[in-house]
Amino acid sequence: MSGAGTVWVDADAVPRAVRDILTRAATKRRVPMIFVANRSVGVEGLGLTISAVQVPGGPDVADDHIAEHCTKGDLVITADIPLAARAVEKGAEVLTPYGAELDEDNVRERLSVRDFLDDLRGAGVTTGGPPPFSQANAQRFANALDRHLSRRRY
Repeated sequence: MSGAGTVWVDADAVPRAVRDILTRAATKRRVPMIFVANRSVGVEGLGLTISAVQVPGGPDVADDHIAEHCTKGDLVITADIPLAARAVEKGAEVLTPYGAELDEDNVRERLSVRDFLDDLRGAGVTTGGPPPFSQANAQRFANALDRHLSRRRY
């Protein structure tokens, strides 16, 4: 495992519970964390170890910013599978808000499934969406983040 890096948060759609878990972890463990969104994200602790980048509106602008700036050893928090694939390509690790770790071994499969479902939706097939974010999801994310940060010695 490589050394500690920056945590990049795809903040456009991150659930409030995940945002709160992240800000507490950044403050407690002094983790450098950058929230990226096309609107104000309203995170606590800005200026300590937490910062925010507001990018212009538009599709994938926040994703592009994260993909361009993350580096090997960083952690990217996102539910966006194309962004996850780009981050993994650059050597970053990825954690979804649901607590799943995405890496070289599984991100391409996830991307293929996502693209297949996108094709189905484009053909008019209703595929549904993710289940509502629950307290159990928040706990799974918190546990996965804690494991990751502990491995990184924050």
